[in-house]
Amino acid sequence: MSDLKQTALDYHRLPVPGKVATLITKPTATARDLALAYSPGVAEPVRAIAQNPDDAYAYTGKGNLVAVISDGTAILGLGDLGPLASKPVMEGKGVLFKRFANIDVFDIEVDAREPGHFIDVVKAIAPTFGGINLEDIAAPHCFKIEQALIEALDIPVFHDDQHGTAIIIAAALTNALEIQGKRIGDCRIVLVGVGAAGTNALRLLIALGADKAKLRAVDRIGVLHSGLADLPPHHAQFAVPTSDRTLEDACRGADVFIGVSAPNLLSAEMLMSMAPRPVVFALANPDPEISPELAHSLRDDLIMATGRSDYPNQVNNVLAFPFIFRGALDCRASRISEGMKLACVKALAELAREPVPASVLAAYGVDKMGFGPDYILPKPFDPRLIERLPPAVADAAAKEGLARQPYTPYPRG
Repeated sequence: MSDLKQTALDYHRLPVPGKVATLITKPTATARDLALAYSPGVAEPVRAIAQNPDDAYAYTGKGNLVAVISDGTAILGLGDLGPLASKPVMEGKGVLFKRFANIDVFDIEVDAREPGHFIDVVKAIAPTFGGINLEDIAAPHCFKIEQALIEALDIPVFHDDQHGTAIIIAAALTNALEIQGKRIGDCRIVLVGVGAAGTNALRLLIALGADKAKLRAVDRIGVLHSGLADLPPHHAQFAVPTSDRTLEDACRGADVFIGVSAPNLLSAEMLMSMAPRPVVFALANPDPEISPELAHSLRDDLIMATGRSDYPNQVNNVLAFPFIFRGALDCRASRISEGMKLACVKALAELAREPVPASVLAAYGVDKMGFGPDYILPKPFDPRLIERLPPAVADAAAKEGLARQPYTPYPRG
């Protein structure tokens, strides 16, 4: 672990501090080049944009520029360490946007503890960007912030901690249930950790056909049931009439367990009490709600996923957010809708059922890989992701009247 710590620090420090930098996209070798880049030539696009604001997409980088913005109140699994400490994560997000979807990013760390202040800051700087990716903002403020910005702005706003994980969970569960021979509407689903990711995972699963009456949402107070008073809105929407009170109660006979909470919450006894052919997504990082070794030693009929890259079926947000934004930017969508998220879910699930390219096998050092209990999601380095997901997202935007231009793929770089 000490070696990893030093290696990580050196990676971020050398040969220059940080992970991202800016790139000049036009010639600057001559005096004429500079005259075009700045004065007097720059006056021409300024005048054009003043007359027609949409020309900003033609003459500036706005259309391929996303702001990754955080207040540092929920940094990865590290908690509230403040905006400055969040900067390495926000730079890292920029790396992923650029590496997987050729999207440019400015990372912005905002020292604003009150949601209204944060909202005002983002609204004020929004003209710079083609989209806003909110990141590592604690619940429940994240819900208010995202909704207010979606309503106020005419560019896509996406809180990845809410929606990215939910999209990957939904795609993975679609395929896991197919393999297990179960229909989502018939399944009893237990989700532990009703925060940003958990809340939106449940919403998306209901949109896919899950029966709310069969859902058991579990938080620190236990099962969210209709007898509880004064629940916050993001909890109250999932409270159902039930005699279940504990996680142990909820797991008994359950078809699906989804954990977005804390290590070692799913005991051996709870796993053994689940229905035949269960699906277990233990997504707490770095230590899951139950270790894969223990889970597989107890049951040979389960399908399991974690948030870790060293086990099969990693639930990884990078499968969603770069391609959601790529599709949204390339059709100039005014926002990211539920339909666009569901289109991404469907495209991801379908892609995992196709033969795996040789380049992916080589990247992961294996001879074979294919749809089954240990492969329910595509791998992040699958080159087909950029080919399939953005057009699916853009097509959904067009069908909902949210696209402001025909889908035009941005150069992949």
